[in-house]
Amino acid sequence: MISNLKSQMRKGLLEYCILSIISRDEAYASDILDILKEAQLVVVEGTVYPLLTRMKNEGLLSYRWQESTGGPPRKYYALTDEGRELLSQLDSEWQSICQAINKVTQ
Repeated sequence: MISNLKSQMRKGLLEYCILSIISRDEAYASDILDILKEAQLVVVEGTVYPLLTRMKNEGLLSYRWQESTGGPPRKYYALTDEGRELLSQLDSEWQSICQAINKVTQ
């Protein structure tokens, strides 16, 4: 049961985390995966790629292709104005949630 609960909590935060990562600078999908893994939010490519596509289709992300010296061209993602607005809203909501949880658990 705890494993399922932890998994559901992480899935719910994944979009927020991805928007936060891309807000720093445009990012390549494998860079996003590496940052998530370093933060111990281990996710697989099969989760991140469809999410990036959905977020792009929703107008939250844009992308550009860049030639790679070591393989096929790479797709670099950036936030759109809509993506920045959503991230701002999520930041505010996250702060509210953290404050509420701290009140309840302390």
